[in-house]
Amino acid sequence: MSPNAYRGGTTNISPEELTLTTTDWSPPKQRRPGAHGVHSLDHFSLTVPDLAQAASFYRKFGLDVREDGETLGLHTDDRTHRWGSISEGAQKKLQYISFGVFADDLPWFRQHLDELGIVRLDPPSGADGSGIWFHDCDGLLLQIRVAEKSSPNEKSQTANPTSPPGRRWAPLRDSAAEVRPRRLQHVLVFTSDVSRSIDFYSRVLGLRLSDRSGEVAFMHGVHGSDHHLVAFAKSAGPGFHHCSWDVSSVHEVGLGAMQMADQGFQRGWGLGQHVLGSNYFHYVRDPWGSYCEYSCGMDFIPCDLDWPAENHNPRNGFYLWGPEPPRDFTTNFEVGN
Repeated sequence: MSPNAYRGGTTNISPEELTLTTTDWSPPKQRRPGAHGVHSLDHFSLTVPDLAQAASFYRKFGLDVREDGETLGLHTDDRTHRWGSISEGAQKKLQYISFGVFADDLPWFRQHLDELGIVRLDPPSGADGSGIWFHDCDGLLLQIRVAEKSSPNEKSQTANPTSPPGRRWAPLRDSAAEVRPRRLQHVLVFTSDVSRSIDFYSRVLGLRLSDRSGEVAFMHGVHGSDHHLVAFAKSAGPGFHHCSWDVSSVHEVGLGAMQMADQGFQRGWGLGQHVLGSNYFHYVRDPWGSYCEYSCGMDFIPCDLDWPAENHNPRNGFYLWGPEPPRDFTTNFEVGN
């Protein structure tokens, strides 16, 4: 673990004073031989009614928000990768999701989509026109493009620091460091038919089911990814529920919640721990009824592992511990249901 793997302390506890478990290490595999499938959730695109309000919200959340003409790019520190694209429109709406593939897989995908009879579409105005554009089974616009593998090749390192006897670790509240997410982890989108979406994203994009719990499903990339890089929840139609951002510790999840509450964003859900994915979470409600999630410690599925997907009872598939979620937590405000 690097000295910067955790942030928030001001008492100079060194990494050597944290308890770490070490094992024999070998470079992680980055690709499953003979398998075709998208390797990453590359980015998502939203329209919102007020671009200035969006810039303020995402900056307070800890993202690097960059203006690019009439759109905002969502970045994380020290990364050129654009995780999200925000433009202004009449209402909050999920415009499209972009997935990354290896360069030598793109010709296979072109042929694959032709064989499935999937109609190609023109890219939307202002979007990167590369790759392949088409609708999913719910009419949501998708892009497949050649891109760096931004999904992880090994489980993200986490640290839940504490102090040795005789010393205080927790910083004073006034000197707590700003939480800055490390990367986009996943998105959860609404669908009118969860089973149909699982089938479509499996057959067309090569994603694999990780787990399901009634009308919620989680899918991972075949070339190694977090437990889910995209998830689906039942609704009357497509829509955007949340984007999830990886941070380095439970401490940062809680500190992020305080960071947003101090700036007027008290509404949300957390602190808690999910069952499917195992990640610690806190959701912050954005100005349009969807959420940004601070997430830590999600399960990782290596590219050479066949994960045993199950359909869990909702009681066992939502959260292990935490407060009751808001009553409208699963409301899709894009369709008004």
